[in-house]
Amino acid sequence: MSKMSEQEMQSFGRVAVLMGGRSAERAISLRSGAEVLKGLLAAGIDAFPIDLCKDGADPVAQLLDAEFDRAFLILHGRGGEDGTLQGLLEMMGKPYTGSGVAASALGMDKLRCKQLWMGAGLPTPPCCVLTQETDLNQVAELLGYPLMVKPVHEGSSIGISRVMNLDELKAAYAQAVSYDHLVIAEQWIKGSEYTIAVLKGEALPIIRLETSHSFYDFNAKYEAADTQYLFDDQLSDEKRSELKRLSESAFAAVGCTGWGRVDVMMDEEGRFQLLEVNTLPGMTDHSLVPMAAREAGLSFEDLVIEILKTSFNTEAR
Repeated sequence: MSKMSEQEMQSFGRVAVLMGGRSAERAISLRSGAEVLKGLLAAGIDAFPIDLCKDGADPVAQLLDAEFDRAFLILHGRGGEDGTLQGLLEMMGKPYTGSGVAASALGMDKLRCKQLWMGAGLPTPPCCVLTQETDLNQVAELLGYPLMVKPVHEGSSIGISRVMNLDELKAAYAQAVSYDHLVIAEQWIKGSEYTIAVLKGEALPIIRLETSHSFYDFNAKYEAADTQYLFDDQLSDEKRSELKRLSESAFAAVGCTGWGRVDVMMDEEGRFQLLEVNTLPGMTDHSLVPMAAREAGLSFEDLVIEILKTSFNTEAR
């Protein structure tokens, strides 16, 4: 990518990199934010960090007290990725990167996102909502073992469990509901797992995930040394094109804009199944979007600049 002119860099003004927050993903957000800030500064952007909610600080007061022209959002989880921060910035008249209020809220809500995809005719594994009154035997009969139990409003695989029997299902529900009042059980899909970064509506190179864990959990994502991220996707040209089109369609159906990531499984019959969309994916040294961008020929600095440019695209939200 060609180097930006001084005029182009000045057009961004002063950029606040918003990170931290109160969610269970705060530590990952701080790591992502540090990398984004480093990339923006290296590219010559006038950028500075705001650690929202640091030491119990009021995030509204923090934003009102700060002087900035636009925001690069890199919070993960509730309070940052779910539309609330996006709404506040819109009320302040401050441009920001990524998806708008509605798409952010839908992307953070695994249940309603799946319902939207089903309504749009897009493939996603069947699921059931779990409550204290749910007949878990009936859920197991409907979905079969193994199955996945997920808090609806968490990311980074926090609170997610793969269960093989009724006792594990009970324990998994108890763990998930400690993170979120809304919990789903989802049919387990056996097969290859893929993640597809989307930048400005177009899919970047597909990454196939391989882990020694029973699924791609928090440890596999951020800590394990043996997780493999493979651009050898083992797909035919036809299936590769199908997966990219599906990811772009899933991203657009939710109303996402700017950038994000779609996670997909391929089942034993060779059918793709949508798992979730991430509207503010990680940008750490273990993260998948920077890997896909590098494969597409974009350096980390190029990537953060391309994402920053999406803050001008307010009419698309």
